Amino acid sequence: MNRQEKLPAIQSSLLPNVFGSLDENIKRIENAFSVKIVNRDDGVQIIGENANKAGEVMKKLVSIAEKGIEITEQNVTYLIQSLGDEGFSDVEKINDDTICLAMNGRPIRPKTIGQKKYIDQIRKNTVVFGIGPAGTGKTFLAMAMAITAFKNGEIQRIILTRPAIEAGEKLGFLPGDLQQKVDPYLRPLYDALHEIMGSEAFLRNMERGLIEVAPLAYMRGRTLDNSFIVLDEAQNTTPEQMKMFLTRMGFGSKVVITGDITQIDLPDGKKSGLNDAAHLLRDIEGIGITRLTEKDVVRHPLVQKIVVAYEKQRASEEHRKTRLIRHKSTKS
Repeated sequence: MNRQEKLPAIQSSLLPNVFGSLDENIKRIENAFSVKIVNRDDGVQIIGENANKAGEVMKKLVSIAEKGIEITEQNVTYLIQSLGDEGFSDVEKINDDTICLAMNGRPIRPKTIGQKKYIDQIRKNTVVFGIGPAGTGKTFLAMAMAITAFKNGEIQRIILTRPAIEAGEKLGFLPGDLQQKVDPYLRPLYDALHEIMGSEAFLRNMERGLIEVAPLAYMRGRTLDNSFIVLDEAQNTTPEQMKMFLTRMGFGSKVVITGDITQIDLPDGKKSGLNDAAHLLRDIEGIGITRLTEKDVVRHPLVQKIVVAYEKQRASEEHRKTRLIRHKSTKS
């Protein structure tokens, strides 16, 4: 038997945003919950077995629209997927947390419950691990927080670093000096800085030594006081490199370490410093760990599906290896 849910009438000024172009938002909800949604003068009628679930998503869309925020495909998909998750009741409040404005005036804010927890962890703790798949905003949000702290005078320097290069070895065939060799590997960090801070401000602060983008090897032997330090692609550090990096932190500094444990490029047999540190340091006060999932992917919707497909393959391979090891153990 079909259930029915009736919601209050939506303000006419909000309808285009809530329903989307050619009612695309409504069609996504209808397909997800196998319901029929009809807008009438006296309210919105939802018909179907999952009418109550579709109604919860519709209510959140209206709340977001009432805040003047443009509803995107990502908003709708995320609300559908996160229904029933912890924090869903306050999901529209995520949009209240604006970290800063990009150079084009676009507000940079968390878009998922996981991203909001990540931002809150950075505010609360001295060291934060942001672990999750591609497209979850780990690095971009960390850099937005770094730039905001810099502009507010909370720290004096921003230092961004990556381990995914072997200076003077694997890059030896590339033309140019050492900096020119490593720049392509640091380009994603440069791009994010340009987008948030603007080219002129970025270059000016780089020249003054207030912003530094460098490979991890450059961190050895230094003590970094009053700095916001972001270590990106940390899954490709060894435990020794991670220990070296973490012990660079000085007084008045904050550290954010980001990485994706499903994309480890270390040679076979090499242990990831990210996995090791997240396990070893998990109970230390002042250190926060946020684990983002495919639900927190905010790139093109296909990215989320790609992440899920690869994760399923990885889980299947690990299960197969475990069974093989157990079989060999039993035979011996």
